[in-house]
Amino acid sequence: MSLPNSPLALLNNLTPTEFLAEYWQKKPLLIRQAIPNFEGLLTPNELAGLACEETVEARIIQNKNDQWQVEDAPFDEDDFTSLPEKYWTLLVQSVNHHVPEAAELLSLFSFIPLARLDDLMISYAPTGGSVGAHLDSYDVFLLQGSGTRRWGISAQTDFTLVEDAPLRLLKHFKAEQEWVLSPGDMLYLPPNIAHRGVSEDDDCMTYSIGFRAPGKQELMQGFLEYLQDTVQAGGLYEDVDLGLQQHPAEISADMIAKVETILQKIKWDKSTISGFLGRVLTEPKVGVFFEPVDTDATGEVTIDNFSQALSEQTLWLDLQSILLFSSNHFYINGELLSVPANIQTCIQELADKRSLNTPLLNDAQRRMLAETLHAALLAGYIAVE
Repeated sequence: MSLPNSPLALLNNLTPTEFLAEYWQKKPLLIRQAIPNFEGLLTPNELAGLACEETVEARIIQNKNDQWQVEDAPFDEDDFTSLPEKYWTLLVQSVNHHVPEAAELLSLFSFIPLARLDDLMISYAPTGGSVGAHLDSYDVFLLQGSGTRRWGISAQTDFTLVEDAPLRLLKHFKAEQEWVLSPGDMLYLPPNIAHRGVSEDDDCMTYSIGFRAPGKQELMQGFLEYLQDTVQAGGLYEDVDLGLQQHPAEISADMIAKVETILQKIKWDKSTISGFLGRVLTEPKVGVFFEPVDTDATGEVTIDNFSQALSEQTLWLDLQSILLFSSNHFYINGELLSVPANIQTCIQELADKRSLNTPLLNDAQRRMLAETLHAALLAGYIAVE
């Protein structure tokens, strides 16, 4: 799959290459009518309904007179009917895990590697609703759905936080630039740009497309844990040349040198790092659960009938699934997926587009796909629809 590099309205008529070179992780960009006539994917009531589902991560943040209150999901109808008319915000995380149209919206941002994608968060706020002035440690595109929101940003370096607040709020925020975003407008912010958004009306919905950046400490610790599971060494520490020590409690220089020699045998290369990244970057978030195929309801799902289904319907990744690849190594939801060479381009397309038009393939390819992905189908990682 080759991505086009032509100017995009989504990027203020910049090409993806120009945007990445000039703005990505460098400076903010305001884009008027990034998606012309965009009115959003959900109504406020639909978003509230989603927040009432047990598996959905959501928060309600109330703010008035610099007093802040945060409540976590799950919610019920009474939680919303008891809210005041103004000065509150509903935030719903990972909407792309629950709403197919949200996953389609994210596909517009495929010029950023999927390995960096976090999620789509949608917020609703009546007049005055805000989550306060804050910093994000990740890149984010703030796309306005219905209503309007006033954004203020600052490149300030004073990151002093408000004491005893339930959120990490900047105490001395002072906007250097301000804009009001209307439906279809979008603001890109790199990490650590102070910002505050405030709803200008009772119909304000904002779509936040976030891109994660793992912490260096997180990567180092995770890699050491990965090595622990992959490195094997037999035998015991030996000191057949042990000499008499002056201090019995001393860890001798000889012992240190011997252990240094043992540890220097721990080796890794780019292939090791690729395997680590493939697993860690596709690992499902906490709270993500897949529904295995209910064979009691559907009957046995054999490779034969899976292959037959692929001749009639499209293969899809589950909305929660993450499929990435590095060279000829494939990873899905934290697991290595062994893929034969002659269908690797098919699996690459499935990873890139989250779907594969399998009726266009030949019988041999469909059969091999069915054999390769049968376990993933049973686990609920993929579906045929």
